[in-house]
Amino acid sequence: MGWGVIRLWTILVYIFMFLPVAVVVLLSFNANQFGSFPVTGLSFRWFVELAENEAIIRAFKTSLLLGVLTAFISTTLGVLASLALVRYKVPGGNFISTLLIAPILVPEVVLAVALLLFLNFLSVHKSFFMLLMGHVIFTLPFVVLVVQARLIGIRRDVEEAAMSLGATPVQTFFQITLPLLAPAVFAGMLFSFTISFDDITGTLFWKPGGVETVPTQIFAMLRNSISPEINALGSVMIFFTVGVPLLGAAIARRLGNHQGR
Repeated sequence: MGWGVIRLWTILVYIFMFLPVAVVVLLSFNANQFGSFPVTGLSFRWFVELAENEAIIRAFKTSLLLGVLTAFISTTLGVLASLALVRYKVPGGNFISTLLIAPILVPEVVLAVALLLFLNFLSVHKSFFMLLMGHVIFTLPFVVLVVQARLIGIRRDVEEAAMSLGATPVQTFFQITLPLLAPAVFAGMLFSFTISFDDITGTLFWKPGGVETVPTQIFAMLRNSISPEINALGSVMIFFTVGVPLLGAAIARRLGNHQGR
């Protein structure tokens, strides 16, 4: 009886969480301009208009570029930091690890304001580079946590065996360590891309004038009126933020199974 109540409550919670998302997706295909129920007909009209909206396309390209650069920089720095902290005795290693994951513990709005005030103190103007660095600061802890957890599980004697057979440390990293780390590296990269692509709080504080990402573009459109294009854009966002991680998880699992064999 108790487990039945828990299952029912869990189902209700999931319905409460995902029903609004389903409504947005459904209304994005609604032929009616006012987005009301019942749906009068299915149409791709709003996706077509979305593709013809230059401001949205420009914001989408900016979000993609920002997400890819953030994922690349955060993953590179995260892998190097994890290797240094796990494989070598770094003075103050525990303090550095805590410092690297600290952005997760700080509310994003506090981190955004702090970075903005720091840039103003240094008389540094807002730019795309500063926006990118802000996203890297916020996503780097996720890469470090994922890669460190995987790296701890990789036996050191495997790397030592490769070096005893004549491999250099660089060859050992690229031929032994990195392939074993591949699922974690890939997962960290996806985390970074998804978080950067979805971020709005920090982006609103860090972005320069004239630069819009998809979340900030949606926010700007909602302040004027609720357009059916927003529902279509929301569906595209859902596809990227849900579909890409699921695809990445499947690829990472396949890589892990391949290594296991």
